[in-house]
Amino acid sequence: MSRYRGPRVRLQRRLGIRLDDLTKKRIRSRKRQNSLPGQHSYPRKRVRLSEYRMRLEEKQKLRFNYSVSEKQLFRYIKEARRIKGSTGLIVLQLLEMRLDTIVYRLNLARTILAARQLVSHGHIQVNQKLVTIASFQCQPGDKISVSPNKVSKELIKNNLKNRQRRYPPRHLVFAKTQMQGGVKKVVDRRSIRLPVNELLVVEYYSRR
Repeated sequence: MSRYRGPRVRLQRRLGIRLDDLTKKRIRSRKRQNSLPGQHSYPRKRVRLSEYRMRLEEKQKLRFNYSVSEKQLFRYIKEARRIKGSTGLIVLQLLEMRLDTIVYRLNLARTILAARQLVSHGHIQVNQKLVTIASFQCQPGDKISVSPNKVSKELIKNNLKNRQRRYPPRHLVFAKTQMQGGVKKVVDRRSIRLPVNELLVVEYYSRR
């Protein structure tokens, strides 16, 4: 899968938000945070955004925060359209219920990209079965655990030791001593802290 490999702080300045799920790097000053990147940067508030650009930026926030390709995001949009309910909320729920996102929310990795690597390298089990597909859709009642081999346990133990203490969202549960977690329910909108207008994302794809 193709993914963004460019400067991530620059991307945060371009979109005007902090992409904590993508990178732990921070913008050094508030002035830089509120200005566009580039040699001749200027404040974001001076920019007049067209309707198309507003929708594009909201879509880019969603895509880069979860580190999915354009093709993958469009596939989630099409799947959400087939499900009864708010399309924008369903898209967010589909992204949040991915295995790599849940591994990150359980504090087993520093970023979603690091969580994806843990999954693809065979360090994570779902319901006592090894799963190496990062896009695997977890369901309420699923149990997330670390593979029983020594390498996996040591790797996760180091990640938990170096990870800043952060409680998992309300739809998840995690026992640090057993290094096991689970999905209690489908995530709700209040637990998704990404400042994105999902309705504009749906409007962006409305003609496709």
